[in-house]
Amino acid sequence: MEGQSKSFNDRLDNAAHVMSALQRSLGEMSEIGKGIRTLQDFLQSPKLRGGLGEEVLKEMIGQTFPKNAFHLQYPFKSGVKVDAVLKTDAGLLCIDSKFPMENFNLMHKAQTEAARDSARKQFINDVKTHIEDISRKYILPDEGTMDFALMYIPSEAVYYEAVNIPELSTFARRLRVYPVSPNTLYAHLQVLLLSFEGKDLEAKSKEVFRILRAIQTDYGKVEENLSTLQKHLNNAYNMMGNVFSSFNQLGQKISSTQRLGDGKKEEGRLE
Repeated sequence: MEGQSKSFNDRLDNAAHVMSALQRSLGEMSEIGKGIRTLQDFLQSPKLRGGLGEEVLKEMIGQTFPKNAFHLQYPFKSGVKVDAVLKTDAGLLCIDSKFPMENFNLMHKAQTEAARDSARKQFINDVKTHIEDISRKYILPDEGTMDFALMYIPSEAVYYEAVNIPELSTFARRLRVYPVSPNTLYAHLQVLLLSFEGKDLEAKSKEVFRILRAIQTDYGKVEENLSTLQKHLNNAYNMMGNVFSSFNQLGQKISSTQRLGDGKKEEGRLE
């Protein structure tokens, strides 16, 4: 009996531990739920959603390109500013962030087919409005832009919903505004980065060849100067030989003159 009682008590203790751990987990899940609701409330504000999209776009471009290759909040003559431009040989590539989330959420939360269709039509209108806005404001070849622009949609789910609607795809192509998501934008940026790196490598190669040509020119000048110096040294050496030879001859003449003088003195003493 005592053994059975001890086993029963152990099971009760284990059950109590499990219940305690479960309560802690439920508390953590509750906190996570609050955080998700807070994020959802945050994303309900179009202005806050737009700010979030712009920040993510800024981070992606800033981490991919050198500072001299892009410009954030680029102003046009009309006074409007696009979220970002990338500087390319073909012109400025404009990228603007749009986050058409409100009717997207309504479309997926709809309880009836009619409500879903209504929200879907509103979503399509939202995306079309953004496309027209970007096309009108930021495709400005007269101000140095390329003849197309990118519409950055920060949510993969919203992006895929938009690009899978044939009506929107046709409309976007006609106005030359191409939707991109975080993943597809990254692919676009990598292609452009390779282009920038290729140009950078080409510029560095040109600089290397310029330096090599300068070195060759300087080498030719140094070689010419060394040749001239060698001639001068040879002339100086030959001149020094001539001077020594003349000096020796002069010494011999002086010695001969001294001997001649000494001989006359001896003759005078003998007389």
